[in-house]
Amino acid sequence: MLKRTLVAAGVLACSSAFAQAPSAMDLSRHAEINQVALSPDGKYVAMTVPTADEKETQLQIVSLDGSGKTQTLRFGRLEHVSDIVWTADDRITVARARTRPLRPLPVSLGQLFSTNLDGSDQETLFGYFRDSGSTTGRRKDQGFASVAQVIDKEPGMALVQFTCWDCGETPDTVVYKVDTRTGHRDEVERVKGTASIFFDQDGKSRARVLYNIDSEPIKIEWRKTVDGPWTEMPRALAGREIERAFFSKDGKTMYAVLTNGGEATSFYKIDMANETREELPSRAGFDVSGILRAGRGGEPFGSMTDAGKPTIKYFDPTSEYAKLHAGMLKAFPGQLVEILSFTRDNKKVLIYTHSDRNPGAWYVVNRDDNSLQLVAEAMPWIKPQQLAPMMPVEFKSRHGETLQAFVTRQGGGAQPMIVLPHGGPHGPYDRWGFDPDAQFFATRGYTVIQVNYRGSGGQGKKFEESGYREWGGKMQDDLADAVKFAVDNKWADAKRVCTFGASYGGYAALMQPIRFPELYRCAIGYVGVYDLTVMNKAGDIPDTESGRRYLKRVLGDEKAVWIANSPARNVDKIKVPVFLAQGAVDNRVPMDQFNAMKNAMSANGVKVETMVAAGEGHGFFDPKNREALYLKVEDFLKRNDAP
Repeated sequence: MLKRTLVAAGVLACSSAFAQAPSAMDLSRHAEINQVALSPDGKYVAMTVPTADEKETQLQIVSLDGSGKTQTLRFGRLEHVSDIVWTADDRITVARARTRPLRPLPVSLGQLFSTNLDGSDQETLFGYFRDSGSTTGRRKDQGFASVAQVIDKEPGMALVQFTCWDCGETPDTVVYKVDTRTGHRDEVERVKGTASIFFDQDGKSRARVLYNIDSEPIKIEWRKTVDGPWTEMPRALAGREIERAFFSKDGKTMYAVLTNGGEATSFYKIDMANETREELPSRAGFDVSGILRAGRGGEPFGSMTDAGKPTIKYFDPTSEYAKLHAGMLKAFPGQLVEILSFTRDNKKVLIYTHSDRNPGAWYVVNRDDNSLQLVAEAMPWIKPQQLAPMMPVEFKSRHGETLQAFVTRQGGGAQPMIVLPHGGPHGPYDRWGFDPDAQFFATRGYTVIQVNYRGSGGQGKKFEESGYREWGGKMQDDLADAVKFAVDNKWADAKRVCTFGASYGGYAALMQPIRFPELYRCAIGYVGVYDLTVMNKAGDIPDTESGRRYLKRVLGDEKAVWIANSPARNVDKIKVPVFLAQGAVDNRVPMDQFNAMKNAMSANGVKVETMVAAGEGHGFFDPKNREALYLKVEDFLKRNDAP
């Protein structure tokens, strides 16, 4: 059993007794830490840390020697950073980032910077900087760069993949070998069009997937030997698409997460010389979400799947690293433990623990003495005993499919229920873990059900595509079937069901009482899509050719169908109270959508309450606005969720 020692805060409490519910602000605040990365020598961790006002995300370097020594680095006023990569014991690369309200974690803008531990010798590796007077901006990279791989044998060196933004609709994919200390770069690979490229441990490109303009794979190529030519990889080995791949230290074995024909991904060990493959254990029917590796650059020893309650499959449960991971799980009962990285000597391990009632914490395991250092907690003010458990369930849809869902609730008996459809809708999916929206409702006496309806991610491309052109059809049937399932299991009071959703979830929240008026007492749409005709004209999706092609794929091009499946065009069928919340500067789902819904409802005499937050985009970022939304929704439900 691992022994716990503390660096930053107390160990998370574990109690099944219900405590006072977390406040609306508790669930509105963003995490104190976004990302943690362990140095290769195990002496430091680097963390991305938002400032108190959350207008910046800074890089913090913390010594693990117990001294408490901390170095905080800023990369510019009102700037955010993400994607920490240690390229040497004393060198760190980060990406300039921006925040996204519905997912507050900063997301890379494709500009890379590097620095020493003490903030000296900062270099701009990739980015675009305009000339200023007589000063010429050093970098003119109009595109997106990301670190593809660190070359351990050459400290400070990294492979960076770059895609140009102004080089036509299908620009080349280029790989550079970059000295992160000096910024010097050499081009080492160029592929016509969009591609994913996979490298062996020496930094040699060995496999690549080429895509068309709609991001569909069109060819998979490989180098069977280090110095061999590029040839097409046999379909019997590569399947339809390789999503992730890495190589043994000798470069003779490829490990690949791939799909054979659009079904959920599987994990394979591929003998490159003999052109054979062996499927390794994973949970059938669900995408492989993670691979467990035996040390830094080591062989895989297990796979992870996060559909339902996360599943871990060890290839050999008696192996050294399987036992190590199993010991970590015992140290954190009821939680998922992810291995993020090892030190160069494999003596220290950075892990991330989280669960339905733990927003997340980072620890360093010292394998010499089995000690466990708590580095940081994402949201230390959240206490597990305050929260409700999330239960994975399965049910049959009326169309015959087995669908996955999650039920979050405290206490027993039939409770008022919130149907909480996720956004997207194609690709994203609900998963077991801490969800502030679900916890807000559950800790206030509601059962919450979240459904991975057809079209959701996590179960393969075919399942995702089964939702195409079904926004107002079978996808809505799936949600309604979940309501019946919850009522039949006596989790939900059939007379007290409401729905709440954001983005596509907002669309579904308003389509449900249109399609199934007998099921619902009220509906809440948050930055939702309400008019599909407007969606094809306004917002950032139809602004681009790729966006317009996407809309045609998922919605079709029949305007009569758009109208039939638009809440704003069917308000005469809404017989329940409605609440609408919107960000005034939302570029994804602009005010046109909100106004279309609000005006149509007002014209038809349907009761509607609204909240418009100034300065907010596609979801509210400011915790005060998030808190205000929760409180308004809570008040709305108290007045409208009962007959």
